[in-house]
Amino acid sequence: MNKTLFLLMFLLSVFLIPNLQAQGLNLGPQVGFQKADDAEDGNFLLGAALRLKFSKALGIEGSINYRQEDFGPNLTVRSWPVMVTGLLYPLPIVYGAVGAGWYNTTFDFDTAAADVDETKQEFGWHFGAGVELPLGSKTKLAGDIRYVFLDYDFDEIPFRDVDSNFFMISAGILFGL
Repeated sequence: MNKTLFLLMFLLSVFLIPNLQAQGLNLGPQVGFQKADDAEDGNFLLGAALRLKFSKALGIEGSINYRQEDFGPNLTVRSWPVMVTGLLYPLPIVYGAVGAGWYNTTFDFDTAAADVDETKQEFGWHFGAGVELPLGSKTKLAGDIRYVFLDYDFDEIPFRDVDSNFFMISAGILFGL
C-alpha cells in the first residue's frame, strides 16, 4: 500500500513539473500542537511541508513532523508522521483537507516489572480545514486544524484499549520555489 501511494505521488510530480511555476510550489517549516483523545496532555510538534497547487481550487501537500505523547506515567509514544493531503480551495485563502499518513511509531513502556520498547508502522486518515494568507508575492502563512484517525495496535503493551486518534493544530510559513 505504501509503495503504491509513493509511486502515485512520483507519477503526479513527473507529469506536473511543467506547471510548477504557473501554479506554485512552496516549502517551509511547521509548528503545531496535538493531543490524542486518551493522552494526558497535548504536546507540540515540529516539521516541514511541501505544498503544490495544481489550480486555483486544487492542491496537494506532503509533510513530515515529529511528535511525542504520554499515555499515563509509564507509556510514551513517539512518532514521525509522513502525511499526504489533498487540498480543496473553495475560496482563495480557505481550504479543506483530506488525506492519509504513514506513522513510524515507537512505544516505550516502562514499569518496575517490564521495560518494553516497540517500533512499528501504522496507517491513518485525516481531515480538516485551514487558511493560507499571502505575506508577499512568494511567501504564505498557512494554518490549519486536522483530526487524525489512527488505531495504534499495542501488541506488547498491557493495556490495548487506548484511543490514539488525535487533533492537530499547525501553522507554517511557506516559501515559493
